[in-house]
Amino acid sequence: MTPDSYFEAIDDRRYKPTPHVGGAWRRDEQHFSPLGGLVVHALDRHRAASPDDGLVLSRISYDILGKLAVDECEIEVETVRPGRTIALLEAVVRIAGRPVVRARAWYLTALDTTEVAGGTAEPLTPPDALDRWPMAELWSGGYIVSLDVRAVAPPRPGRTTAWVSTPLDLVAGETVSPLASYLALVDTANGIAVLRPPTEWMFPNVDLTVHLHRQPRGGWTGLDTTVSFGPSGQGLTSTVLHDVDGPVGTAQQILTVRPR
Repeated sequence: MTPDSYFEAIDDRRYKPTPHVGGAWRRDEQHFSPLGGLVVHALDRHRAASPDDGLVLSRISYDILGKLAVDECEIEVETVRPGRTIALLEAVVRIAGRPVVRARAWYLTALDTTEVAGGTAEPLTPPDALDRWPMAELWSGGYIVSLDVRAVAPPRPGRTTAWVSTPLDLVAGETVSPLASYLALVDTANGIAVLRPPTEWMFPNVDLTVHLHRQPRGGWTGLDTTVSFGPSGQGLTSTVLHDVDGPVGTAQQILTVRPR
């Protein structure tokens, strides 16, 4: 039977992927999106071992260093810059002993700034009011098949706004924070607003950087996404991130664009 999760824990630092992580470009690779959420889960576990300092994750940047084989991974976390109001953590994901992802996360102090909050985009149409979009008709892989995707408007080349959710747990049998569950879906952005057909062109991202001005609720990840290709083999996927209450931040992904 196929597990109802993207990963199964082996011990405190090692995880085994399930078939649901299957990548969109190659069958023997993981889609980065669930692994990005797993990194946040590892950061959460690392911070839980220390007294609660009231800091919240405000930026995380992932560098994808190589092939994400569908094999068990180990995640090592360290505090690079401790602090009472600002802290920096780093996580390194290794597969077969080789670093494949390096992530750095800034945590900032949480204060009540409701009085000056503003300057963000309008909320999206709620997902419950939208029909499902069969994204699996465009992309293959176990991860895409696992998703519930709902487009706010008909997708256009290089421009799509959609909600993404999944019925699967991130890690079997473990409690995962709403933030980890939310960020486990963000890397989907590069696949919802394709500028050229993926059967003709490849445009994988080699990084993902997320900035948050508000902590998102789990359940649905809203992606208001624009994709641009430059004239010399580089592209950019830019996304305004939403939850059901409104915008929460932004995501950027740099792409390497080449003929298939």
